Amino acid sequence: MIEQKFIQLLFQKHTNTPAYPSTSAVSRFVTKLLLLLFPEQTKNHFDSQDKLAEAFVQLETELATILSVMQVHLSENSDIIANKFFKSIPETYRVLNTDIQAIFSGDPAAKSEYEVIRAYPGFYAIAFYRFAHVLYDLDVPLIPRVITEYAHSKTGIDIHPAATIDEYFYIDHGTGTVIGETCHIGKNVKLYQAITLGALSVSKNMVSLKRHPTIEDNVVIYSGATILGGETIIGHDSIVGGNVWLTKSIPPFTKIYHQEQVKIS
Repeated sequence: MIEQKFIQLLFQKHTNTPAYPSTSAVSRFVTKLLLLLFPEQTKNHFDSQDKLAEAFVQLETELATILSVMQVHLSENSDIIANKFFKSIPETYRVLNTDIQAIFSGDPAAKSEYEVIRAYPGFYAIAFYRFAHVLYDLDVPLIPRVITEYAHSKTGIDIHPAATIDEYFYIDHGTGTVIGETCHIGKNVKLYQAITLGALSVSKNMVSLKRHPTIEDNVVIYSGATILGGETIIGHDSIVGGNVWLTKSIPPFTKIYHQEQVKIS
C-alpha cells in the first residue's frame, strides 16, 4: 500500500496545480480550426456562408471558454483575446496558403495542393505553429507551447511558438527537425529532416537573450544540419548541405557542405 506521507505530498500538487485548460481541450480546438480553414481534411462541408460564419463564432466562443479557465494568468479578458485571435485568422490563412504553395512548388513528389494539405506533416506542423504564434503574440502563456508540442507529437517536428517565421516556409519530411525559441526565419526558406536550429548553451541565465540562429531569405538547409547560436546568421540565398555543423555566420550566396571520406575495403 502507498505510504500516507506520499499521498499527502501528491495531494498538495492536486490542490495547488495552476489553473490551465486541459491539453485535450486545446488540441481539439486547434484541430477544429484547421479543419474549418482547410476542408480538404474532412468530409464535413458547409452548404451556406451563414453556417460557415456561425462555425467561426462557435469556435471563438470555445477559445474564450478555454482561456477563461486561466483568466488569472492573462493580461486581458479571455473574450477580448479570443476576438483578437480570430481577427488575425484571415492573415494567418493567407500566410498558410503561401506555405502550401512553397511545399507544392518545391517538391516534385507533390501532385496537388490538396495532397499537401491532406498528407504533408510539414504543413500540419507549420499550421499549428502559426496558430500558436498568434496566441504567443497575444501574451497567452503555456497554451502556445501545448499547441506546438501536440503537433510535435504527431509529426516529429518541434517548432517553438515564439520563433518568428516568414511566409513561403517549407519543411520537407521534417522528422527530428527542431526550431528554437529565438530563431528568426525569413521568406522562402526550405528545411529538410533532422535539422537543429538551436542554442550554443542551455544555461538559464540566457533566458532573455537571442540564443538561436537567424536564417535569411531563400535559404535551403539539407538533412542533418546543425546550426547553433544567437549570433549565427545564414545569409540569404545560401545552401547548407547535409550534416553540416555551424556555429558561425556565413555570407549570402554561400554553399557549404560537409565532406567525409568513405573507404570501402
